[in-house]
Amino acid sequence: MNEQAVYAMKLTKVYPLLVAKAERKGRTQQEADAVIRWLTGYDSAGLAAQLERNVDYGTFFREAPRLNPAWQQITGTICGCRIEAIQDPLMRQIRVLDKLIDQLAKGKPLEKLLPE
Repeated sequence: MNEQAVYAMKLTKVYPLLVAKAERKGRTQQEADAVIRWLTGYDSAGLAAQLERNVDYGTFFREAPRLNPAWQQITGTICGCRIEAIQDPLMRQIRVLDKLIDQLAKGKPLEKLLPE
């Protein structure tokens, strides 16, 4: 899937997939939301507002109130691609969220998952 197609996906389609990935492995929506809020700086009301507005995934990240500065410390592989090798900052942020949700689903505790 090309970058523009990923950016154009509606948050209302992506968000349930992120939550479902976590829940399939015994984690909760609240934990998935905590990961999303940590990365993007949205609070619960802000996340709900973006879902209500039915923004696309690119807009969700571009309008993030405050990306956590520690997001750039997240490394590893997601979808066969090294996160730190992704040149486009927006795509890298999206892949970081994928990686964090994957790690959450694999049982990593939130306090170890999210760098300070």
